[in-house]
Amino acid sequence: MWWSYEDVREQKERLQREIAKRKKRGEKFEVLPAPAGQKKLCTTFWGQAWCKNLESYQQYESRLPRGRSYLRQGKVCNLKIDAGQLSAVVAGSELYETSILIQPLPKKQWQKIVKSGAGQVGSMLDLLAGKLGDGLMAVLTDKDDGLFPKPKEIHFDCSCPDHADMCKHVSAVLYGVGVMLDTKPELLFTLRGVDQAELLSNASSAAITDLSASTGDLAGADLSAIFGIDLSAEVSLPDVEAPKAKKKKAPAKKAAKKPQKKR
Repeated sequence: MWWSYEDVREQKERLQREIAKRKKRGEKFEVLPAPAGQKKLCTTFWGQAWCKNLESYQQYESRLPRGRSYLRQGKVCNLKIDAGQLSAVVAGSELYETSILIQPLPKKQWQKIVKSGAGQVGSMLDLLAGKLGDGLMAVLTDKDDGLFPKPKEIHFDCSCPDHADMCKHVSAVLYGVGVMLDTKPELLFTLRGVDQAELLSNASSAAITDLSASTGDLAGADLSAIFGIDLSAEVSLPDVEAPKAKKKKAPAKKAAKKPQKKR
């Protein structure tokens, strides 16, 4: 089917009228900003890892390019990421409601990831910035057992007339997730139904165990400042207070100095 410039213009005008009607009804329309042209779609570890995972599945490869183009053209609006669900409005020939259900990450799989993260996450800032050990990074991005969803865990629903397993509107939304993860990486953990703080807690607990067993210069230091988080809710009180026991040696030192003053 051949399209003229007039057809495209009429389509855009029709979409604008529909958007205007919805706005009058109180609906919000926020276009998801994405770089146009040949610029990288995502620039951070989390955004790039999400897109790389999508592109690793052959059943998606024929539909992904068109969806990426839709996203770059500013056609994805109101993208929302919740636990186990994505929703958005995509502007095609009409406004299409797109919903994507993603199964929660299996508990055993998440616990394996948490265990692998012991000692490899320095702070929440490092975690969200993707500053991770190579071992943990490999586990998180593993195609079979990592944090990112597999095709069998993703279920699509779009109001468009395209009955393909993945239409271009769904593809655009999935790529939109990568763009959002560039600025809000914590949403990936929300989507998979897991708590990113468990990765940090595991790493901190391992570090504190090693610290408590040593007699280095860090004994008695502010552990919250060292690890960049509030450890009061994550570590039992005896583990934190253990280094204070060394202060009992102070009175013995003072008693030994008194005979020297009398001489």
